[in-house]
Amino acid sequence: MSIFLLSLILFFSFHCHARHDSNNYTSLFCFGNSYTDTGNYVVLATPTVPEIWINKLPYGETFFHYPTGRCSDGRLIVDFIAQRLGLPLVPPYLGQNESFLHGANFAVAGATTIETAFFVKNNLTTIKLLNSSLNFQLGWFDELKPSLCKSQKECKAYFSGSLFLFGEFGANDYTYILQGGRSLHDVLAYVPKVIKTISLAIEHVISKGAVNIAVSGQLPTGCVPLYLTIHASHHKHDYEEETGCLKKYNYLALYHNALLEESLKQLRCKYPLIKIIYADYYMPVLKLVKSSKHYGFTKSPLRVCCGKGGRYNWNLTEICGMPGVNACENPSTYVHWDGVHLTESAHRYIAAGWLKGRYADPPILGGNH
Repeated sequence: MSIFLLSLILFFSFHCHARHDSNNYTSLFCFGNSYTDTGNYVVLATPTVPEIWINKLPYGETFFHYPTGRCSDGRLIVDFIAQRLGLPLVPPYLGQNESFLHGANFAVAGATTIETAFFVKNNLTTIKLLNSSLNFQLGWFDELKPSLCKSQKECKAYFSGSLFLFGEFGANDYTYILQGGRSLHDVLAYVPKVIKTISLAIEHVISKGAVNIAVSGQLPTGCVPLYLTIHASHHKHDYEEETGCLKKYNYLALYHNALLEESLKQLRCKYPLIKIIYADYYMPVLKLVKSSKHYGFTKSPLRVCCGKGGRYNWNLTEICGMPGVNACENPSTYVHWDGVHLTESAHRYIAAGWLKGRYADPPILGGNH
């Protein structure tokens, strides 16, 4: 099905509008992968992974001045959201001596949407995956919940002031399946399963008392330096003329996002009293790639700040954090940090668009566009 045809179907489908009321949030609970993880992967992987490059400088150099387990030079989108809401930075669930009164972060770098066992059972990847899927993260939330509230009435009152953020999900599922030797056509067949899993996860937190939920779409995958390097093509027509990004992988992200938006519309109809926000990752990143200098990103928008070699300053054998791989002098002039993740400055721009701008439907802080 083409994106054009899919868009027509979504446009003419029955539409339930999202609630737009403002909220005074008192806590923030996060699920996701490396775009949202604030330290869980480092704790989870340490027993089995000999070298964890994201736990070394220059990761964290910009804001924290030391590595925190975040996949960036500084703060992530979730950090900017927490600060704008007047909340502490959301601690990782596996962090030591943390208070979760104002929220917890369950995201894990490398996490899949679909259960890890599904990949193993169906021989979908050769990569050894950590058990950190979306449902696994929901299990952590369920484990934590009794320490936050006891009765249904108490939980309803507590979570009425909470924002539940589902960061980007799906990219790892698709990347692992492609790495396992499947074609893009094969990957597209798994998108509905990914979306269904996200939808069920949203319903799970609603059943526990969540009333404010933000759900992130996918970035333009074809603009990610890792994809541009590994899936490089000799054919000019495989690239978007305006951006230099790979067309077919951007199509994958657009297809995922279209199905996700339709799923969120259905959930709004089913739960009219719940505020369900679609947080757009695709358009703000595409905007930064197309007009990077306009927003202060003076370096080539597809080149990596922390990397080494190749057209995009990234290659698989010398990645950020490894000895001899250095970061650029000024990360704020780059969109991309390490070949997969974005810089703190890019995160700041996207977070502003989710909080009160045009990249969220409705914006997290309420009000119309």
